[in-house]
Amino acid sequence: MIDEIQRLLDQYLLWLRDKTALRQIKDWVEITTPYLDRHNDYLQIYVKHENGVFILTDDGYIIEDLKRSGCELESKKRKDLLTLTLNGFGVRLDDNSLTVLASPENFALRKHNLLQAMLAVNDLFYLAVPMVASLFLEDVTLWLDRNEIRYTPKVKFTGKSGYDHLFDFVIPASRKQPERILHAINKPNKDTAQALAFSWIDTKEVRPANSRAYALLNDSEHVPSTAVMDALKSYDVNPVVWSERDKVKEELAA
Repeated sequence: MIDEIQRLLDQYLLWLRDKTALRQIKDWVEITTPYLDRHNDYLQIYVKHENGVFILTDDGYIIEDLKRSGCELESKKRKDLLTLTLNGFGVRLDDNSLTVLASPENFALRKHNLLQAMLAVNDLFYLAVPMVASLFLEDVTLWLDRNEIRYTPKVKFTGKSGYDHLFDFVIPASRKQPERILHAINKPNKDTAQALAFSWIDTKEVRPANSRAYALLNDSEHVPSTAVMDALKSYDVNPVVWSERDKVKEELAA
């Protein structure tokens, strides 16, 4: 089992390296990554070396793209949720730019955290009022509370690789059930499924042996594809479409 997990991690890191491209733009280096945004464009970040540290930023892309789509982040609840999400990755908001500082020693980790924050913020707030009535994460939280399912929100674990991974909810073990890790995916697709799968693969070995992972998938607009469902299952993540959430209510509440 360990050899299989190591092989999967090696394949992921090889894919990440081969699909990454660099381009010099004056004092900055543009890094094109293999991660896709909701327009199916590759996510790009920008890096500059200044005063002994590396500055990594999305140059305001994620926030500005959400605003152009009609998703404003002006309410206190949304601002608080944005701050909580960014803090989980150690990323700060500089005007509208998602930014981190890095040293040569932690550059890979900071780059990883910035990309994960970009994906998380994009997924969290992609709702442009005509499409989604409320934040999916809020819906999940209300459902957990209403069914008296105890949880700890926004928990970060350091995986085997040394990378940090932020999960939306962790339900502690009980006499009847093991630890359960839940992550809400507002827009299920190949990219978000793959990101969660890697997070769980990397985290699984440092958690109790019988811990289980669940992906709560928003199907209010689009039914997740069979490929997304099968991909999550193949990496030992239990996919649960939101319309069928009550099927797992008892095992989460136990």
